[in-house]
Amino acid sequence: MHLSPDEIIYWQLGFVKLNATLVFTWLVMFVLVLSAWLITRNLTKNLTRSRWQNGLEILVETTIQQISEAGLSHPKRYMGFLGSLFLFIATANLLTLFPYFEAPTGSLSTTIALAICVFISVPYYGIKHKGLKKYLLSYAQPSAFMLPFNIIGELSRTLALAVRLFGNMMSGTMIIAILLVISPLIFPVVMSILGLLTGMVQAYIFFVLASVYIAAATSINNTKSSSLNNNAQSKET
Repeated sequence: MHLSPDEIIYWQLGFVKLNATLVFTWLVMFVLVLSAWLITRNLTKNLTRSRWQNGLEILVETTIQQISEAGLSHPKRYMGFLGSLFLFIATANLLTLFPYFEAPTGSLSTTIALAICVFISVPYYGIKHKGLKKYLLSYAQPSAFMLPFNIIGELSRTLALAVRLFGNMMSGTMIIAILLVISPLIFPVVMSILGLLTGMVQAYIFFVLASVYIAAATSINNTKSSSLNNNAQSKET
């Protein structure tokens, strides 16, 4: 039993390793790119549309609505980044239904990389929306005494994003492996379904928290930022 796909090494030359995390990360990206090309190559504005186009439009509209509900006034501006986060995590977790597939989200290196992307995007969108001076001053709100605490909070929530996703995916894999030893016929099927549901929920939580963090960074009203963070915590629980 492997705790992380990082432990599965397919090829190694010195310190250079090709592990399952890299292989299946590229596989997920290939699936997403190929699916996007196949679905969008025959887009039409006519009333008669393919099921794939209808499904894509539903996905896009739902994602935009969720971004808007997180507090972002122009959700289409953030659709590319936040939508990509959700699709990558959701697809990686969904593909665990196939035998021998190792979800890259079960690797701490992958979840940290995703969290770092969110960490960088928050000041990027904050500075773009407010300007550098106003964004930096927001760390000293409601008083300069809160500056170190706000900085620590920014770092800790990034770490929490990475560890939460990694912990949930790793625990699900371990439980399925244990049940496979105890009862190889019944429990693994049930746990695989529950694991898939958990994976989708984790993708949604990661997406919502990233949206809320960006909304808080771009919000001029500090009270609104506080309420957005509270909403994020309630969705997380």
